[in-house]
Amino acid sequence: MAKPVVAIVGRPNVGKSTIFNRIVGERISIVEDIPGVTRDRIYSSAEWLTHDFNIIDTGGIDIGDEPFLEQIRLQAEIAIDEADVIIFLVNGREGVTSADEEVAKILYKAKKPVVLGVNKIDNPEMRDLVYDFYALGFGEPFPISGSHGLGLGDLLDEAAKHFPKHGQTEYGEDVIKFSLIGRPNVGKSSLVNAMLGEERVIVSNIAGTTRDAIDSKVKVDGQEYVIIDTAGMRKKGKVYETTEKYSVLRALRAIERSDVVLVVIDGEEGIIEQDKRIAGYAHEAGRAVVIVVNKWDAVEKDERTMKAFEQNIREHFQFLDYAPIVFLSAKTKKRIHTLIPMINTASENHALRVDTSVLNDVVMDAVAMNPTPTDKGRRLRIYYTTQVAVKPPTFVVFVNDPELLHFSYERFLENRIRDAFGFEGTPIKIFARERK
Repeated sequence: MAKPVVAIVGRPNVGKSTIFNRIVGERISIVEDIPGVTRDRIYSSAEWLTHDFNIIDTGGIDIGDEPFLEQIRLQAEIAIDEADVIIFLVNGREGVTSADEEVAKILYKAKKPVVLGVNKIDNPEMRDLVYDFYALGFGEPFPISGSHGLGLGDLLDEAAKHFPKHGQTEYGEDVIKFSLIGRPNVGKSSLVNAMLGEERVIVSNIAGTTRDAIDSKVKVDGQEYVIIDTAGMRKKGKVYETTEKYSVLRALRAIERSDVVLVVIDGEEGIIEQDKRIAGYAHEAGRAVVIVVNKWDAVEKDERTMKAFEQNIREHFQFLDYAPIVFLSAKTKKRIHTLIPMINTASENHALRVDTSVLNDVVMDAVAMNPTPTDKGRRLRIYYTTQVAVKPPTFVVFVNDPELLHFSYERFLENRIRDAFGFEGTPIKIFARERK
């Protein structure tokens, strides 16, 4: 199920980004060491006790030349639109300001739970400063200190009380759920219509015309699918047209609900940086991925064009080297028949579990072919490997010292496992554990 979304809202210079980084911790850099991934630091995953959630830092939005109060309003509206719970942040040292009151007026209309955090309360002697903020009308203000990390536990406890209570899984285990992600106007809605064989989704050449993710059920050759259309990754309206940073927000919940993610690229325009950002979220979420190059009918081609485009994708999306690439045209439906078989393959591999004895034979053969590395005279010893999870396939390698399993050798083991078992279309994860 989709994770709850928490947004941090407030006027400038109240410490929104500091609180965001405190809550997120190190998880914000989770894929920065993988070539080709660019990360947007205004949206990340976080954990608090037993709760997993996503968090938005509205302070990271650049609205351009908008007037000061208009910027605050636009940022708050984005948060209201996307969040389940809003943390309203104020500066305890400056008291209630007119800008705080403007934000409060917007939040009154939100019909969303609001938790009031009074920042920069760095020691117990300053706690009396919070009482003025009762006047904002959001109940008990929570004193916190972003610079010292004080009070965040109480703030997050209160936020977690308002997280939506999700029910059972929406669809059966046998149903393959896939979503379409990509920047506006790459043809996601047209692709959904072509696959459904009907005009179920409004198609327009105006970017961002589809407001919300739409689930569509379809059955092909006896297999049931749910298409989660995220064409609304950028809402129609000034705020989403002004800031491209927020074009990925609506896709993230759909990614979490998916087994397979179709990263849709405009074959006519080619690859831009935003494509890599959007694809990076699918990779980080551990979902199976198929790269779809749409509008291939509009590209002037010779016998080398497809190979050159594929090579360009591999260079830009090095972190998706496992993802198959499909070239098609939603408009003419040419090659669209190749997509469903690729989705099936990616889904099967995403849920693939391999035999333990065969897995260990593969790993031991790999070690014999390329001996384990040494560090300061100590050699990595691999005792045993087992698969502990699927979706994505996850492996634990029991070793003498996890620190000795360097990234390069882990990558070598991953490549050998892929050579033996395929896993086309799915990321795989490898963790080292010390054998007790």
